[in-house]
Amino acid sequence: MVDSNDILKLSAAFGIRAEYKTEMFPSFLSDVRSKKVCLVCDRNTEAFAVPVCDWLKGSGVACTLFRYDEYEPVADETHCAAAAKALAGCDYALAVGAGTLNDICKYVTFLQGKECGVLATAASMDGYSSGVTPLIKNGFKITENAHTVKHVLLDFGILCSAPKIMTGAGAGDILAKYCCLTDWKISHLLTGEPLNEEAAGLMRVALQKCVDEIDGIRACGKEGVDSLMRALLISGYAMVIAGNSRPASGAEHHMSHFLEMDFLRRGKPIPLHGVKVGLGTMVSLRMYHRLAETDRGFPGKEEVLREAEKLPQPEFVRDVLASLQCPTRFSQIGVSEDTVRDMLFNCYKIRDRFTIMTLYNRYDLMRGAADALIAEFY
Repeated sequence: MVDSNDILKLSAAFGIRAEYKTEMFPSFLSDVRSKKVCLVCDRNTEAFAVPVCDWLKGSGVACTLFRYDEYEPVADETHCAAAAKALAGCDYALAVGAGTLNDICKYVTFLQGKECGVLATAASMDGYSSGVTPLIKNGFKITENAHTVKHVLLDFGILCSAPKIMTGAGAGDILAKYCCLTDWKISHLLTGEPLNEEAAGLMRVALQKCVDEIDGIRACGKEGVDSLMRALLISGYAMVIAGNSRPASGAEHHMSHFLEMDFLRRGKPIPLHGVKVGLGTMVSLRMYHRLAETDRGFPGKEEVLREAEKLPQPEFVRDVLASLQCPTRFSQIGVSEDTVRDMLFNCYKIRDRFTIMTLYNRYDLMRGAADALIAEFY
């Protein structure tokens, strides 16, 4: 595997051209010059899409622009159908945005047998380079097969000027790797689930580099955002290596998915994925550290305690998120205390994966922990 320090070569190893902006994006332009390109944006990202569309047209590329008439579209059946209609006469889709628009374009072009790319507008989530896409179908959060993008276009003028909370969401998604990698490890130890050391090791290195650069991330400076963006891309590559989302998603993501479905049922705007994941990360970290305080035994307890000792305290994640204007309590994102309690007892059922949340519920630890967790994080 290519050294993760060279994100351009690492991306190329997975068939993705990651390109930093120079004058514009010469490699991307060369690749799409003979194609019919459709830019997909929403009302938030239209300001970035229009200049790119004009540049492509001025460079002789056949280019159209499709805009969702919303600030925050969701990746559901209706929005995918609208994108499919807009892309019917095109060869290539360029998502101009972050999570949702990237997910929609990856999925729709996968079904249509076309290529796609993304102009990243925030270092806010780790799905840019993954080969799967989370969607909402019939009100439920599911993961569907997609394909990886052909291009990831990176402009630090855009990325560093994104709202702080979006960079905070990206930081939350990366700090979550402490928990999901530990969830994977304890599942390996306790259930025999295969552990892909290459994928896990690649993700650990990227996580540590972000932690080393955490002050730069807090400042939203170029070096910090670059480190964060590299880790977010590497997370996608780790998922490709593993063949699933285990290197990037554990109990903290199951909490996020559970809450997302609650927002959908209530017809309320959904907070950023990484914001919800960051909250879940704090809960998972506390759950791991609480195990040393309980007398209740369970199979493999000593192995799990050894893994828990390697984890930071939830206060570290809380301070990073707070410095980036992210909520640090569930009450701040508009969910009820009853919903959070329901989440603690039931979110592990969303995916058939053994995590710290599965452990707590399987061995009747949650009844003794729920009130304390809610007091601390609600």
